Amino acid sequence: MGRRIAASPEDEGPTLRQDDPQAPWPVKRGGWISRPYSRSLGAALLAIFMVTFIARLWQSTRHAAEQAAAHGQPAEGVLQHLFSGQFWFESFQNWQSEFLSTGVLVLLAICLREKGSPESKPVAAPHQKTGH
Repeated sequence: MGRRIAASPEDEGPTLRQDDPQAPWPVKRGGWISRPYSRSLGAALLAIFMVTFIARLWQSTRHAAEQAAAHGQPAEGVLQHLFSGQFWFESFQNWQSEFLSTGVLVLLAICLREKGSPESKPVAAPHQKTGH
């Protein structure tokens, strides 16, 4: 028979801590509300990525259309621009966004939780215990 390995606090299910008086309210409540709460860090980062990606695509497409009009050429559509090398070259050259995303990750990891992640606090950990 194999040995059972003790789960780390990151992997501990929040249902085991529902009776803890210091647990955050979504953990105490349980049920469906604890699912999005236990993945809040990943959801927030995905939402920020999607909003900034779409804003960057929109701004870049507009700029490319202005440049094409200035040279008397037809403007390309959003999907054409999305698959263009110029869009991706400009996107990868944007160092400020990388520094900003790292800072956002650090700040959000202080407040939000991601089940199973060693970078975030355990889902059922009370706010006072983890510095928030």
